[in-house]
Amino acid sequence: MKKHYMMFAAYNAWANQRIYDAAAGLTRAEFQRDTGAFFKSMRGTLNHLLVADRIWLKRFTGEGDAPAALDTILYIDLPKLRAAREAEDWRIVDWVGGLSEKALAGRFTYMTVTDMRTVSQRLAPALSHLFNHQTHHRGQAHTILTVLGKEAPTLDLIYFQRTEEGRAYA
Repeated sequence: MKKHYMMFAAYNAWANQRIYDAAAGLTRAEFQRDTGAFFKSMRGTLNHLLVADRIWLKRFTGEGDAPAALDTILYIDLPKLRAAREAEDWRIVDWVGGLSEKALAGRFTYMTVTDMRTVSQRLAPALSHLFNHQTHHRGQAHTILTVLGKEAPTLDLIYFQRTEEGRAYA
């Protein structure tokens, strides 16, 4: 299981880089435009992904900042948001790389953000959620690019596995 999650951590960083590369071509107005996505704009969507990862990493590790609301805008401009995203991606890669099989099978307890209840669950399924959540909202970012008339990058896992960095997981 550890190699499986290491693959998803590496894929996650790779896919985020591709989305941010594409988003860098947006004007400030396009970056902020409400396109009807769940978190409205590219800015809202990319901030939400960073917010959610920080919340989950705080739950998993006990370290870092955990925003109180899922729609928090941590960074208004893309360069600062991108720097924070890259740091969080490498934090995830490093943390997953340090996990043992025993830790993956273990349980942890946390408080939900939306309805403030305590949940106890196994780590591996929660980690699967973290990566699935990223994929879900990156899909929305992909659609936002399309709505704005921009070229959206290929983000398929198999495409990552065909890259130099992803070949180790193919």
